[in-house]
Amino acid sequence: MDQGPTAGRGTHRASLLHEIISALSFALDLTEGAVPGHAIRSCILARRIAEAMQLHAALLGDLYFAVLLKDVGCSSNAARMCQIIGGDDRAVKAGAKLANWRQPLKPDLAAVQMLWRHVLPDAGPFRRTSRILRMAADQHKNNRELIRLRCDRGASIVRKIGMPERIARAVRCLDEHWDGGGYPDGLKGEAIPLVARLMGVAQHLDAFCMCRGPQAAIDVMVARSGNWFDPTIVKVALSLHNARTLWGQCMPSDDLDEAHRVVLDLEPDNQVPLQAREVDVICEAFAEVVDAKSPFTFYHSQGVADVATVMARMMRLPEPRIEMLRRAALLHDIGKLCVPNSILDKPGRLSAEEFEVVKAHPQMGRDILSRVGMFGCMATIAGEHHERLDGSGYPFGLSASELSLDSRLVAVADVYGALAEHRPYRAAMEPREIAMIMERDVPGRLDGECYEALRAVLLQAGRGPSLGSQMGLSLTASMTEDSAVGMMAGDRAARESVRGAGMPMRPQSR
Repeated sequence: MDQGPTAGRGTHRASLLHEIISALSFALDLTEGAVPGHAIRSCILARRIAEAMQLHAALLGDLYFAVLLKDVGCSSNAARMCQIIGGDDRAVKAGAKLANWRQPLKPDLAAVQMLWRHVLPDAGPFRRTSRILRMAADQHKNNRELIRLRCDRGASIVRKIGMPERIARAVRCLDEHWDGGGYPDGLKGEAIPLVARLMGVAQHLDAFCMCRGPQAAIDVMVARSGNWFDPTIVKVALSLHNARTLWGQCMPSDDLDEAHRVVLDLEPDNQVPLQAREVDVICEAFAEVVDAKSPFTFYHSQGVADVATVMARMMRLPEPRIEMLRRAALLHDIGKLCVPNSILDKPGRLSAEEFEVVKAHPQMGRDILSRVGMFGCMATIAGEHHERLDGSGYPFGLSASELSLDSRLVAVADVYGALAEHRPYRAAMEPREIAMIMERDVPGRLDGECYEALRAVLLQAGRGPSLGSQMGLSLTASMTEDSAVGMMAGDRAARESVRGAGMPMRPQSR
């Protein structure tokens, strides 16, 4: 049996919760268009302030995970943000971190310039001006909607991972303000969890420091003391700044890997290695983060994982390898959080520049997953799921001799999933049509053995073409073939989900 270059590497090493969450926080930075390492640096800053306040160890542990997971719900409002602005959701989210969005009718010059670049970028001056003015008039309504989406979703994912309710509540209250002017509930003063108040200051400090320098971060923090921020926390942060003990490993010129090591060293006490099911749940939760970014991919990662799992069992791969493949399939698109929805949800053909942005996501995913020791195989698969046997894939242009069976299998499952789902430029395809399309790429671009496993799955599921396969392989899956392929085959529930998200159904194909 082909072990492949990924097999046996990084699959059995025990991992701790803080190692996985700190690594995956780099993916959450992508969603917000933040400078890479935003969550890591925010964690360091929040911890230093909390320690200076002499807060107890249990709260420090809550703060650690809350900061790293604070943006876990952000992908859920990306499509809606793109609808509102008609442009790059990530760029506008990043710019909003530096704007005083509580005063929409008194924007600073930098905010106006940012909006002019990214709101309806292909429209004329009149349409663009009209949209910006409408956004200003509707800002509080839009803020409430967008922040509630991200906060509710973020708290839900934190609970799914198994974090205590107090951490979920802190994540949900991230955008509440000391004077009651924040969202989603307008909480005021000490009604806002202390962990949320600390996170609010820390994320502000990092966002401003990375873009405008540490002194600007401090100046704006002090100016917002008593309205946005808890005055006590501001006072402590200011004292650390004045003592020159606040910014270590958190300056724009500081090494990001060193900052990550600092966060790993801050791990909460009494951590034990995760059980296999706990790792699975984390992978499933972050797959939901990826898929929530666009209504057209609302089930993609889970669907690819289901199909890949059944294919692997059809090929009689050993269970530990199947477990790794399923996790890799769940997280294969985690780098896609770097792609704006203006590209992901575009109904027409991508420009060459836009396609270059898309082509970056496999390597981005590989880089993120490689930060976790036990995810080594998964990182390789994430980086290679768009490679093709003839070297025509991306991002590395690898060829057959360089691609493991694992990467080939997930690539086949991913192609099936993409064709079986609705996209903004075409409707979902039926399994028969998918098989005909994929068959043209076998064995030149897609692996023949993996494709035959997929055909056998489709045939046994009763959903595929009458292929007359003579394979005698038995299917020993914990889920049915129908659940693996049916959820990805453009059924009514999928169509209704897309419509319910407020996105148009577009039947055209490329």
